[in-house]
Amino acid sequence: MHVFWFLLLTMVVVVAAVTLAVVGGGGSAVLRDVEPERLTDPLPTNRPVGRADVEAMRLPMAVRGYRMTDVDEALGRLGAELAERDAHIAELESALAGAQATAVNGPDLFKRPGGTAAPEDGPRDGESER
Repeated sequence: MHVFWFLLLTMVVVVAAVTLAVVGGGGSAVLRDVEPERLTDPLPTNRPVGRADVEAMRLPMAVRGYRMTDVDEALGRLGAELAERDAHIAELESALAGAQATAVNGPDLFKRPGGTAAPEDGPRDGESER
């Protein structure tokens, strides 16, 4: 029977302490509402995204992991820039291949107008080596 009264008294004391803490919280101000953490786009807009930019990017945490919209926006931006770079690389490689094809199949710049090729080395007729 003593155990019952002890547990009842302990429960009353705990409930009273919690009630006083919640209701009469003293003269302290109420905590202000915190704005949810949002992604401030750390990716530069005035230049291409570099490796250091991607490594420095930190996505805000949500209750169950990362916010899907923030991740989707960041990955969409990176995907668009990579596609743009790939297109630019393909354009440059195409231009290089065209220039190489022209150089291989183009006119012989060492050919004389008469149809004979100019000598590569050595003195010409009537000239002596110096």
